[in-house]
Amino acid sequence: MSPADNGLILCVDDEPVVLQALRDQLLRAYGKQYIIEIAESAEEGLEILDELFQEGLVPLIIISDWLMPGMKGDDFFIEAHKRFPYVIKVMLTGHANEEAVQRAKKKGDMFDLITKPWEIKDLLHSIDEGLKEYKKRLTGNDNEA
Repeated sequence: MSPADNGLILCVDDEPVVLQALRDQLLRAYGKQYIIEIAESAEEGLEILDELFQEGLVPLIIISDWLMPGMKGDDFFIEAHKRFPYVIKVMLTGHANEEAVQRAKKKGDMFDLITKPWEIKDLLHSIDEGLKEYKKRLTGNDNEA
């Protein structure tokens, strides 16, 4: 199974306007390669990941806000990491304290942090680099020092 055939990019944010903008931008950039899904909460995001994985889709990238009602982004990344250890996690937020960011990095294996309002070129660069990292993780070709 090739991730390009069954790959999933999930965007999680409690603001519908942000989700729609992300979905539109990602569909233009990756819509022919990957499935783009959105969720309005971390809990919904976990449900979507589990359901689509059961249907054969491979979670590649999660882009999530930090400040959301219910489960915050760092807790979401930690739980997603337990279920899908290879998935790349990018925090896209306007509000995250340093403790939460460090926790997301250490316990949730956060790949990148992008602040709102975001520049699409920065987001796409992060996703492209994340996809390269995902492939390295799958093949075991990890050149970390």
